Amino acid sequence: MFGNTEGLKPSLNKALQSFYQRRIPATRFVTPELARRLTEVSRECNRQVGLLIDRAGMVDKVIVGDAHQLFIPELGRERAGAGRFRGLRLVHTHLRGEGLSKDDLTDLTLLRLDTIVVIQAQPDGLPGPLEYGVIRPPGAARGEEMWRVEKVPSVHGWEDDFTTFIRDLEAQFRTAADARAVSGRENAVLVSVTTRDPRGARRSLEELGRLASTAGLHVADQVLQVRRELDGRTLVGQGKLKDLVLRCMHLGANVLVFDQELSPSQLRNIATETELKVLDRTQLILDIFSQRATTREGKLQVELAQLRYRKPRLALMPTAMSRLTGGIGGRGPGETKLEINRRRADERLHRVQRQLDDIATERTMRRNRRKRVGLPLVAIVGYTNAGKSTLLNRMTQSRVDAEDKLFATLDPTSRRMRFPEDREIILTDTVGFIRDLPKDLVHAFRSTLDEALEADLLLHVVDAGDEEAEAQKATVDEVLKELGAADAPILVVVNQVDRADPERVRSMVEAWEASAVSAVTGEGLQVLLDRIERTLFRERMASSFRDAEPATVP
Repeated sequence: MFGNTEGLKPSLNKALQSFYQRRIPATRFVTPELARRLTEVSRECNRQVGLLIDRAGMVDKVIVGDAHQLFIPELGRERAGAGRFRGLRLVHTHLRGEGLSKDDLTDLTLLRLDTIVVIQAQPDGLPGPLEYGVIRPPGAARGEEMWRVEKVPSVHGWEDDFTTFIRDLEAQFRTAADARAVSGRENAVLVSVTTRDPRGARRSLEELGRLASTAGLHVADQVLQVRRELDGRTLVGQGKLKDLVLRCMHLGANVLVFDQELSPSQLRNIATETELKVLDRTQLILDIFSQRATTREGKLQVELAQLRYRKPRLALMPTAMSRLTGGIGGRGPGETKLEINRRRADERLHRVQRQLDDIATERTMRRNRRKRVGLPLVAIVGYTNAGKSTLLNRMTQSRVDAEDKLFATLDPTSRRMRFPEDREIILTDTVGFIRDLPKDLVHAFRSTLDEALEADLLLHVVDAGDEEAEAQKATVDEVLKELGAADAPILVVVNQVDRADPERVRSMVEAWEASAVSAVTGEGLQVLLDRIERTLFRERMASSFRDAEPATVP
């Protein structure tokens, strides 16, 4: 027997041992005879008693707890195969009239039990009402409980077919597992922790979901926790961390993505305690940038940002990988593996920085040549996925990639655009900004963002159809301020008016003195072109604007 068996009378020991001789039909959850004998023994010893029963109806283990809970022993390895349970169900008693506890349901998930059945042991030793719990198949609505709990008034008359029940349940889990395999994407659970207004955190969490999808993850669930203060060790606290592990097990997720930037120690602690892949918002954005970079400069910029981010996290390597090295004539223990990695990271970081400095010098020379020629530079800036590349294509009749994804444009793209009277400008599409854009990325992309600093005019594109348009504009304004481009001439362009509320568009145009356009349909584009021309070529007389032929708009 297992568990709390100390102090039991010999007659109770014998009664408990006799459960190993019992066998119930494979089609029954539990029989009235077994239930009654279980509650009688439980009441006599005043302890919870449980039986682990296999699918053949044989008792595999007899477990004795205390008056409040039951401790399940080590069960060994699970059965292999997607969507398969352990092949054991737990039938146990409760003495105080309580139903399935959180500990019961946690054991159900962690141990992958077929089901857990609780029988109320009445004061007279007879079985009372029952409850049983099962794990819900993945694919239900986000935020839904992982378990389903059913009440049974009496063991008498409970004749549900257990064999059919567990076969159907495993079939549903296999279907969900097959669907994940077909998608070919890793399942991820997104986590956000806030000590302030949860509405802002919820909106940020939705944006994190879009980032995760862009990175190639399948968002299985989103979890928002409101705390009085953040946990310095794991950010979310131990209890919530255990819930996240259960959630990931239930949904078949192997990635935890946090909306907040994790410190090196938090990253290590969470990864160690959950045994899951752990990412934060910064890592996710860096991963997207590494996927989208196509030019040599873009790849170097991303590598520089990654090196700066990872360098303080090299200490996360397990101590087992630390080893001593030394050369001929070396004194002392030599360098540890960690020190070697840090030195190599420093060397690579300096090498990448030098190459980027050379590219930045070439970019500066190109800008100076454009200035000598007299071509004004107009830079398109804005929040990611606001429609900047689509606007560039519409204005210059180009075919720059414009996808409905975050950070679809990473490498700057420049095109010439001709106005009447043979006046030309250079129109440059820049990388999009985002809330909490990693500082390492801003520094790494400094030479690219210098296009905005050197521009004669900034077109700040705002997505009118986004509910967070005002907040997104404030984010871009803040980044421009950090870059030192806040004083540059800025023309706000309210884009995608074809799918926005007209009244809301009108209020944006009035508040920001903006131009309303649709880069998709071309609506309002001529007015925008006129405003750009007036801003760049102020010496022209008002009459010349009226007489000149309009710019060509497709």
